[in-house]
Amino acid sequence: MTPEFLFDFVSPNAYLVHKVLPAIEGRTGVRFAYVPVFLGGIMRATNNRPPMIAFAEVKGKNAYIGLEIRRFVAKHGLSKWAFNPHFPINSLAIMRGAVAAEEAGVFMPYVEAMFRAMWEEGRKMDEPALIAETLTGAGLDAEGLMARAQAAEIKAKLQANTDRAVERGTFGIPTFFVGEEIFFGKDSLADLEDEIVRRKAG
Repeated sequence: MTPEFLFDFVSPNAYLVHKVLPAIEGRTGVRFAYVPVFLGGIMRATNNRPPMIAFAEVKGKNAYIGLEIRRFVAKHGLSKWAFNPHFPINSLAIMRGAVAAEEAGVFMPYVEAMFRAMWEEGRKMDEPALIAETLTGAGLDAEGLMARAQAAEIKAKLQANTDRAVERGTFGIPTFFVGEEIFFGKDSLADLEDEIVRRKAG
């Protein structure tokens, strides 16, 4: 059984989930398959809006979302977390880069570097110079990966991942699948783990 984690680096909750998935993997004995998708495309396809916009007129809602994040960070000891001051950021280039990195066999080092740049270092990761600097700093082939990310087949693969996610019921990030059972958001992690355990036992 291989649960799936659909992610986009632009999502702060995707970063937070990424940091706690190893504990779930340790408890359950499974490994999550990371699936890069483009959140902007998902939002457009599902008529969804970011919480800061969707709840702008709801008194206290966005403040509570911030509180919930701070509680999650404290609970899991995520001391390096920092909200990106440039948010929201267009993540299309770095998500295409994730597909290129997957093809090149350097997927998880790339994922670590991008999540760190976005949600620990507060970098504006839609600027090519900063993308290149981040990749080089992580010991990755910046020139090769950035060039490959522009290839038609890489763009098509990210688009296909995104389209398939919407077809399966995805409306936001982070989203998880255990088989075709869908879970959304960091609040669903306990239920997600329960489903993994149940399927393994069954």
